[in-house]
Amino acid sequence: MANKNEVATQKSFSVALTEKLDSVSEALPKDFNKARFVQNALSLMNDNPDLAKFGREQVLAGLMKGAYLGLDFYSKECYLIPYGSKLNYQTDYRGEMKLAKKYSIRPIKNIYSEIVREGDGFDTGVQNNQRYVNFHPLPFNSGKVIGAFAVVEYEDGGIGVETMSVAELETTRKKSKASNSMAWKEFTTMMYRKTVIRRLCKYIERDFESAEQLSIYDSEMEIETDVREIAKQEIEENANTEPFVIDTEAEVVSDLM
Repeated sequence: MANKNEVATQKSFSVALTEKLDSVSEALPKDFNKARFVQNALSLMNDNPDLAKFGREQVLAGLMKGAYLGLDFYSKECYLIPYGSKLNYQTDYRGEMKLAKKYSIRPIKNIYSEIVREGDGFDTGVQNNQRYVNFHPLPFNSGKVIGAFAVVEYEDGGIGVETMSVAELETTRKKSKASNSMAWKEFTTMMYRKTVIRRLCKYIERDFESAEQLSIYDSEMEIETDVREIAKQEIEENANTEPFVIDTEAEVVSDLM
């Protein structure tokens, strides 16, 4: 346990996060709300105290990836997901849709993805040189998943559609080094929706605000280490795994008013 002097000299978590954000302010989105991000990050940590055991540096590094993209952890646009002794950043399908709408060169009216189950009505094709989608899900359908689709509706009236059968989704999963991760095991349909959104977004031309945004967006698509490999390495890793205390009273609350 750290002695009183060490605790006294340790910067509070909110101050450390605020300083990191200040140091890269020019690379953050123009509409980035620093005070709200810090406040939501504190709420996230207080609601998930186990994250602190991964150490301050890992937590801050993960939070900063969301900050560069302008995504909110507390609104579940992105996540910090534990794998062995590592803490990994991952964008949720909600975050994928937000980024597509915000940075698409061709203005987007709406973008969404859906799961198709046995018994649902689903049809897509081309009519009069225009792509169409008809989806009529059964109410409260808990049937077997047979696929997923994503749609982007542009403000000029055009649409784009991407469809994937469950076989294609599972093939994508198997190719992922994170195929055995908690996200795929416990939130399979969420990952299906993210996968088909991801494929659709490949055809959406975007213009990010900074090189940092583009780099993070391109690099975080899949968690690159299999959870089993992380478990094997856990004994060998000692870097920054000392838990830290989250300050419950953020200094930035007044900035939100």
